[in-house]
Amino acid sequence: MDQIGRVEKDDGPREAGEHPGGAGSSPTVTAEQQSGEAGAPAEPTAEPAGAQSQRGGRSGRAGGWMRSAVTRHLVILIGYLGAGFLFTWPRLTYLYRHKLPSTRDAGAYVWGFWWVARQVEHLSNPWYTHYIAAPVGVQLGFHALMPLPGVLMMPVTLAFGPSASYNLLSALMPGLLCYVMYRLARLWVRSETAAIAAGALYGLSSMLAFQSFYILNVATGPLFMPLALEAVVRLRRAWPGGGRPAWRKAVALGVIMGAALLTDQEGFILVAIVVVLALLPWLLSRPAKPEARAEIPAGAGAAAPAAAASWERSVLARLWPVALAALVTLVIGSPQLIAMAQQVAAHGTSIDPHLLAVSYTDYGVGLPGLFAPSPRIAGFGLYGLGSEYYYHGILYRPAGPHGRLLPTGEATPMFGFMLSVLALAGLVAAWRRRSAWMLALLWVGAALLALGPVLWIGRNHKYVPFAIDLHGVRVSALMPYTWFVQIPGLSSFREATRLAELGMVAAALLAATAINWLRYHARPVMVGALALAVLELGWTGNLPARVMPPILDIKTMPTAMPKLNNPIIADHSDSIVVDFPFGIRGGIPLYGQGFDPESQVLATANGHPLADGFISRVPAPTISGVQAHSFYAGLLTVWSDPDRWSHLDHQTLLAVLAGPAADARRMDIGWVVVWPTHVPNAINRYLTGTGFKLAYRVHGVKVYRPVDRPPGS
Repeated sequence: MDQIGRVEKDDGPREAGEHPGGAGSSPTVTAEQQSGEAGAPAEPTAEPAGAQSQRGGRSGRAGGWMRSAVTRHLVILIGYLGAGFLFTWPRLTYLYRHKLPSTRDAGAYVWGFWWVARQVEHLSNPWYTHYIAAPVGVQLGFHALMPLPGVLMMPVTLAFGPSASYNLLSALMPGLLCYVMYRLARLWVRSETAAIAAGALYGLSSMLAFQSFYILNVATGPLFMPLALEAVVRLRRAWPGGGRPAWRKAVALGVIMGAALLTDQEGFILVAIVVVLALLPWLLSRPAKPEARAEIPAGAGAAAPAAAASWERSVLARLWPVALAALVTLVIGSPQLIAMAQQVAAHGTSIDPHLLAVSYTDYGVGLPGLFAPSPRIAGFGLYGLGSEYYYHGILYRPAGPHGRLLPTGEATPMFGFMLSVLALAGLVAAWRRRSAWMLALLWVGAALLALGPVLWIGRNHKYVPFAIDLHGVRVSALMPYTWFVQIPGLSSFREATRLAELGMVAAALLAATAINWLRYHARPVMVGALALAVLELGWTGNLPARVMPPILDIKTMPTAMPKLNNPIIADHSDSIVVDFPFGIRGGIPLYGQGFDPESQVLATANGHPLADGFISRVPAPTISGVQAHSFYAGLLTVWSDPDRWSHLDHQTLLAVLAGPAADARRMDIGWVVVWPTHVPNAINRYLTGTGFKLAYRVHGVKVYRPVDRPPGS
């Protein structure tokens, strides 16, 4: 990673194969290559004789508009966005069909876009709310609130609603991921074709396409990693002697990292890892000798090489742009950092260590699944290629979260078979480049971390070599993730599979090297490899019924339910809306049951505080506060013990439930929405016993109001 971009010495990408001196000229030789530090040529392989002039001729026949960098990048971006729409179809149609994935994650994202826009309009703090987990409220410092995207999408949110913002950003994300990887790949290979292919293999991969479709905040880390790595490369190029102001590049790096922090905290950790790994070799490497410098700025004079070399010899001197980038990161990300610090101070991050350790084992991926073919191939009838996971033509999902190709815990943590093959081929093609080996180490290291604290092989074979005890849970001392989560500040990074995203960056760059080599030495093989890779691109989580068990079929929900929600919208009070089933869900710890995903979506339209809530990191004070309310405790009892009060007559029931009834009045609960449930009689008896009556019903959903509540209040 430390030599990405040293082949080219300018900031902007060129046409395929074009060298700094023009078509047919030799590539610029860097100080490391002259001194023999890397021991590699400027490009992993030599190009066929006359290839440069041929490319120059083709480039010359292209229209002048293609020679404009802005136009070229715009065309490529539009192409990527179109490909993203195609390979995640029908995600784009949700915009005009007014649909959402029927998941609580989707409801939480929609609520988040609404809440950020509302708070910005009122110039209020978006990191605290009483509008979920009401009336207790919750701190959102560690929640997947995505404040920066929320602010950027405010025009869409205000004009078309928060569901449109979520759907639009989700549909755009694969194309944006492709484009940022393309920009980075152009600093790694000279071939435009290879860079474009690397972008597609990255942004349209099953891993990132699935996350873009459903778990939007998880897709933002992979968006900022290539951007940050590109900024690091440009910062190193801009160092004294490169002829460009380093402070601007340092500020750009800080802005990118600050934006990552304001978007997703776990994504920021991934970005920080990439940046540190890219900067350390540069900070600690020996300075180039004056005579080994490749270029001297015009007009610098005879003393410039010696002065520049003297400047670079000091490691402390190299730290100032890094310090500047860190300062900019802190300034831009300070609102998020303050919110996180406040939540920590309020004990809002305290989690039972045993529960945390148990969750570590739930989010690792089985070893074959990381490199196996994408489940996307089942859509083409290629079941045999995934024989480990497909059984008699049916997509097979064994019991438990591991040993399968499908999402383990969340998302689809896999590199894909063809990307893995191309990445290995790229390492072979560039075996003399030190940076290629560093990318390979990053890829392997990310894969090992994604396995989690135990090793799963095959369908359900669990191995715990050199077992140790971690808060009462047996984990392996050989697994890197076991030690990763014990680093201060990283104990809550409990989704090991997300670390596979680090490896996607390295794998895509290595694959670009392979494609670049094949383009000039075995073009038919390149075409065939890319054709096979296309079969693995995209993944919406759903397959035809003949190959997908119904349990895995992720359905959709409407963005609005006017018949159900209009009476609540007409109530302009701040009374609380309670949904049954009732619960506080998301990250650990959990409380209650999984409420219906429509709940938070409807709350954005009616504007009432909501008793339920889906929170990425559920603060302990919120759970304690909710548990203290006897009305909520009674809802949980109805679910777990529906016959609790069935033998009581009405008067006795009123006496027994006097406490929960008084608690409901104190909280000002104005509406109870009962979704289809297995305990309809028990919940009806409980609500009538606590002072509610059935107001209306819509398609099996019952809505209750307090008996003494006047209409319209």
